[in-house]
Amino acid sequence: MSFLRGSQTQKIRHPIGTRKGPLEVPPPTEKDWPKEDEEDHVLVDPYEELDSLPQPYRMINKLVNLLFDQSWEIIEERNALREAESSQIQPTVFPPLGEIQLNKMPNCMAVSQDYVFIGGAKGFTIYNLYNAKQIYAWEKLKVDVTSIWATDLGNEILIAPVDEMGIIRLFYFYKEGLYLVKAINEVDDTSKQTTCIKMEVSQGGDFAAFLLQGAGDIWLDVYKLPKETWLKKVENPQLTSNPKKKVRQLQLNTLGLLSADQLEMDTNACFKGDIKLSLPVYIMKIKPPKPVTGTPFKSPLEVFAKIKDCYGMGSGQNHFIKDSQWEQQAEIFQASYKKYLDGEWEEEPLSTATFYFLLPSCLFAMPTEVKGPTGMTCVLGIHWTRSHNFFLYSLNRTLKDKADPEGVWPCAAPIAVSQLSCSSSYLVLACEDGVLTLWDLAKGQNMYPEGPVKSQTKCVVLCTDASLHLLEASGTQGPTISVLVERPVKHLDKTICAVAPVPALPGMMLIFSKNGSVCLMDVAKREIICAFAPPGAFPLEVPWKPMFAVSPDHPCFLLRGDYSHETESTDNAGIQYSVFYFNFEACPLLENISKNCTIPQRDLDNMAFPQALSLEKRCERFLQKSYRKLEKNPEKEQDPEKEQEHWARLQRYSLLLQRESFKK
Repeated sequence: MSFLRGSQTQKIRHPIGTRKGPLEVPPPTEKDWPKEDEEDHVLVDPYEELDSLPQPYRMINKLVNLLFDQSWEIIEERNALREAESSQIQPTVFPPLGEIQLNKMPNCMAVSQDYVFIGGAKGFTIYNLYNAKQIYAWEKLKVDVTSIWATDLGNEILIAPVDEMGIIRLFYFYKEGLYLVKAINEVDDTSKQTTCIKMEVSQGGDFAAFLLQGAGDIWLDVYKLPKETWLKKVENPQLTSNPKKKVRQLQLNTLGLLSADQLEMDTNACFKGDIKLSLPVYIMKIKPPKPVTGTPFKSPLEVFAKIKDCYGMGSGQNHFIKDSQWEQQAEIFQASYKKYLDGEWEEEPLSTATFYFLLPSCLFAMPTEVKGPTGMTCVLGIHWTRSHNFFLYSLNRTLKDKADPEGVWPCAAPIAVSQLSCSSSYLVLACEDGVLTLWDLAKGQNMYPEGPVKSQTKCVVLCTDASLHLLEASGTQGPTISVLVERPVKHLDKTICAVAPVPALPGMMLIFSKNGSVCLMDVAKREIICAFAPPGAFPLEVPWKPMFAVSPDHPCFLLRGDYSHETESTDNAGIQYSVFYFNFEACPLLENISKNCTIPQRDLDNMAFPQALSLEKRCERFLQKSYRKLEKNPEKEQDPEKEQEHWARLQRYSLLLQRESFKK
């Protein structure tokens, strides 16, 4: 066959007989053929004739051979994959429990309490989580909504949609009544319009922070939310409603000038535009740290004489370098990397921020004069792109106060990504050098611990090579790392594109792959429990970017799917967009999973993905643990010598604190 490559001809050589001299036509029968001597035969490679073909036939032959070999490799790889998949136990695939059909493409969605908020064209829509019934559609914008956040405030929900212009608006949702609070960054002059990139609301809804960008600058605006005032106004709407409007409606109704639709809209309207809620209180503005520059100070003594406070010293935050030294370092750098600096450089993107609202903890070294509110968020933690430091800002301040950090946590390398657990108990800082730092924020750590450190935590890490790892840390012992999903080498369609923990099912995690598969993994057992898929095939973008929302309170999640519905009418033919509702407890394999969890109860309180707990609930658990320890060792606590030893240790610690205060 001529579809073999030249390299293969060197391995497969079959000698054939060729006659020297002119060719003769053989007689019609084999008996009459002349007997040829071996001396008249030579060994010739038959593929040398192919190599001697003229152009372009020689090039065509090589291309055909290459195409054939590549096709054969693909066929063998697919056969091997098919055999491997047939030998493996495939997870059970469960269909969705419900479906929300939409006429327009949904751009974003969020879940809070028993409601689903879907952002799309001209606004957003509110649906019931269980029966997929539309409750209200707020579509009063000229542009589409690109992202939306929903935060549970107890009996109320705070909604924050962002449109294509980057304008973010705050809505207050209470007892199926929708109230517009404020458009945070909307301005009359469009040339001065800023864009909202990210937002966060504190646990309990006392504070909100918005990351804004505009005019080549980026900053963080922090507000205090008057939620108590909002609740009073919405519970007593007669105090703020417009009585003239109601009288006018009654007059039109009596004269029969209002239609049935208008009457229904006025009596059962969800949007309460006539009630004005109090505006959020602006408390501070945080900008990225300035780059290191030279200082005019001539000596270290002059530097320390000009320093007003000591916060951040030794952390890499406060640098004092002479101008001459800075210029000398710049010249050395330019000379060393001249060949790389001569080319064209792309403009460096603006720094972005990741920020969290943190509850009170003994880890935050705040000044003694700063006293945070009792029982709620008191600190804002933030780190900027390409920054080594994690900054801590007190929230007990006014706009007049200078927005300087009260604490700085330095890292050896720039912080690449961070994550706060659902219960705000654990914080993970991952640096660009691959080092992860885990902080136990709920328990903290005493300066002089009486016994060994007992903090335990587990977290799942998705690396840049799409491999998934489980990190376990216990006290001061070295962490253990195990591979949950290996890095895909050949089958890139199985690359993990997103992961999401399930707060209602501790130890469970959803894994989304580029080929459209959605699997639920038991992290403790390191195995796939089941998979989820919409009914029928729906087109996927390459690569697939899933749009989903996991409920923080209920064992369910939502997934967008562009499902093509066939209609009888050609005029009405088109694509119907859907949002599918998956319930874990509706699956036979998962109906009792919340009761029979594979993770021990003692580990649930120490994991990085437990259920979201309030500060009161965590205090209650802490008291219960202390009470159980007292019941186990009553004689230890009643020992007079032990009590005297504890009292002496407490006295020494108080004396140490007094000395530190005198030094200040």
